[in-house]
Amino acid sequence: MAREIPDFIAEVRTGTGKGAARQARREGYVPGIVYGDHKEPLAINIEYYSLLKRLKAGRFLSTLFNLKVEGQDDVRVICRGVQRDIVRDLPTHVDFMRLRRTSRVNLFIHVTFINHDAAPGIKRGGTLTVVRPEVELEVTAGDIPDHITVDLTGKNIGDVIHINDIVLPEGARPTIDRNFVIANISAPSGLRSTDNE
Repeated sequence: MAREIPDFIAEVRTGTGKGAARQARREGYVPGIVYGDHKEPLAINIEYYSLLKRLKAGRFLSTLFNLKVEGQDDVRVICRGVQRDIVRDLPTHVDFMRLRRTSRVNLFIHVTFINHDAAPGIKRGGTLTVVRPEVELEVTAGDIPDHITVDLTGKNIGDVIHINDIVLPEGARPTIDRNFVIANISAPSGLRSTDNE
């Protein structure tokens, strides 16, 4: 059930300061820094186009990565900031924070719905309306769930599924402190229009 953590490949950056950062950018890299976990900060270079691809995929700031740097141990990191060029809006610097397996992080976790055929509301023509296909949860870095599961067994037209109705993986908790809606089963459009007449 644990989520596969994507690899993120970087190189050690020789030299620090503006000159080294400018040189990295000229060579097609984005300079970055890895800090935290009571260790020395590590200056890195990230290949520009691979970073751009990850940024365009979305959820970059809430994705846990397995950082691979040649000559260093693999380390779990989460992005804590992307500086961008104010004119072109392209990345110019990235900050990563090292995490221990016991660190708590906020991540968006996919919601999976099961047992559609066991829901009387759907059998009668109702529609499952997903309000939140992903939910932001606070989880432990060493035990990130791949998804959370909503069982639709016994759900009827008009039923609303809230976050408190779902059994969350051990150690996970929502970042929002209210009982928000995940999904509902709405009446078929033909049934709704006859009700309104």
